[in-house]
Amino acid sequence: MIYITQLIYIVEGQESVFDQFEAIAIPVISKYNGKLLLRVRTPAENVIEAGIEIPYEVHLISFASDADFEAFKQDEERRQYLHLKEQAIRSVLLIKGEQV
Repeated sequence: MIYITQLIYIVEGQESVFDQFEAIAIPVISKYNGKLLLRVRTPAENVIEAGIEIPYEVHLISFASDADFEAFKQDEERRQYLHLKEQAIRSVLLIKGEQV
């Protein structure tokens, strides 16, 4: 089992485009032995301390294997809508790990 944490930073004003992409991408996760464990939008006033920019959203996703994660990234349905991701997302910090 692998875990993917994403800190997602979006382009200001592109929130609805981001939501359009997520509505397509999130359901695809389950096709590849994946599960969305957590999706959080935390207002900046709820952050106690930060040494980095506060992300727009944080995602925690699990996949059964690296191969499943790679297959998810190559999914044709998801790839058809990458233009929405490119329009809406400024950057992503992806942290890959495993349970200890």
